[in-house]
Amino acid sequence: MKHILSATAIGAFLFLFSCTSDQKSKSQSSYFNSPETGALIKSGEEIPFHINFANAQVDSVQYYIDTLRVATKKDTARFNYNTQGLPLGSRLLTAKIFSEGTAEEITSNIVLISSQKPANYSYKIINTYPHSITSYVEGLEFHDGFFYESAGDYGTSSLRKVNLQGKVVQQHDVDKQYFAEGITVIGDKIIQLTYREKVGFEYDKETFKLLKTFPYNHAAEGWGLTFDGETVYNSDGSNHIYKLDKNTYLPKGSIEVYDDKGPVTQLNELEWIDGKIYANIFTSELIAIIDPKTGAVEAYINMMGLPHAEVEDPQQDVLNGIAYDKAGKRLFVTGKKWDKMFQIEVVKN
Repeated sequence: MKHILSATAIGAFLFLFSCTSDQKSKSQSSYFNSPETGALIKSGEEIPFHINFANAQVDSVQYYIDTLRVATKKDTARFNYNTQGLPLGSRLLTAKIFSEGTAEEITSNIVLISSQKPANYSYKIINTYPHSITSYVEGLEFHDGFFYESAGDYGTSSLRKVNLQGKVVQQHDVDKQYFAEGITVIGDKIIQLTYREKVGFEYDKETFKLLKTFPYNHAAEGWGLTFDGETVYNSDGSNHIYKLDKNTYLPKGSIEVYDDKGPVTQLNELEWIDGKIYANIFTSELIAIIDPKTGAVEAYINMMGLPHAEVEDPQQDVLNGIAYDKAGKRLFVTGKKWDKMFQIEVVKN
């Protein structure tokens, strides 16, 4: 019993000491009362900055969202900040508190999501063309009357030039150690990603001659690519789209993609169309139309019901491949190992 009482007494002492220490520590530190850590806030709504200040004698407070100073206050009153124009995604909130010659910095964070409910679109088939069932489509482009395709999977990856009749007129086979992924055309060059091999390829567009390889280290996996004339956009299966330099292919920023419910992940094959990014959402029948300035999904195109022959492996029967003929204003879609390529027109419901 003696040992039990001693242990109990020690435990009680430690508990009281811990509570006293916690209270003392908390009383000595400022903290955010609001917003709550990780709170979802829609773009255009206000962030409620409310801090519990440890010291009532505050000289000034500087408020930051990420690295942008949004306010400097001479008092401890709460205030609201409108989020209109801020990029979507995780945003770090910081308050730098200056008091009687001392400085304290506290942080919190929010997730800024889209305030816009995406429009729902469908489609109309304008033309149907044959497509090779040997192409496990990971990248698709249309230039000068031809499709350029990146066919994936280990052992069968290739870069292809294909006419409208579905005939492969030029092909470069990729080494079997690589799983080819997205492609895009940049002037007289084609760049192609690999899935998990951390490398990309640069080809001469006319000859398909491999000009060089380049490192791919900013994301765990390589998925889709597209090019707007100045910036290369790159997906990795998350809700991030990376902005790459068109000459070095190194990252120079990113956008996070959200709709009004939260992050939109599984972004796969990409296409730049009239100032927007169109993205296949992997394993779904949806194409997202994304504002590249904010990351907001403006609309979803429901592609359900495209008529094609069954793929041998049902799990690989996936819509993937968007190509736009800028000159002819034609939009094409297909899927992995599908026997058809479709020219479609987007229909607003």
